[in-house]
Amino acid sequence: MTATEIKPIRSKRDYEAALTEIERLWGAEAGTPDGDRLDVLATLIEAYEVEHYPMDPPDPIEAIKFRMEQQGLTRRDLEEIIGTRTRIAEILNRKRGLSITMIRRLHERLGISAEVLIRPTRKRAA
Repeated sequence: MTATEIKPIRSKRDYEAALTEIERLWGAEAGTPDGDRLDVLATLIEAYEVEHYPMDPPDPIEAIKFRMEQQGLTRRDLEEIIGTRTRIAEILNRKRGLSITMIRRLHERLGISAEVLIRPTRKRAA
């Protein structure tokens, strides 16, 4: 990809050339020709990655644990959202599924996407 040519990313070769160009432009000031080029290339790369390297949404239990870690929450902090300590342990140990009420509360209070929370949980390895 030359310094003046911007084109759609249609192949792995185009993708790699765009990544190389992004590395060269990294840190360019916004509003400059290089900064504008960086923005356009980042958008093209993102579109290519979404199509060719899709990511599965996270497992609901992993999403809850991640949010707990992010916010410094303990299992006790989940009692108002999920219920008793036993119920929290059953949920986090994948022995019980989330109810609609729990999903709503987790979404409202912890900001976890309802779309993530309604997905089936991955089973633990035996």
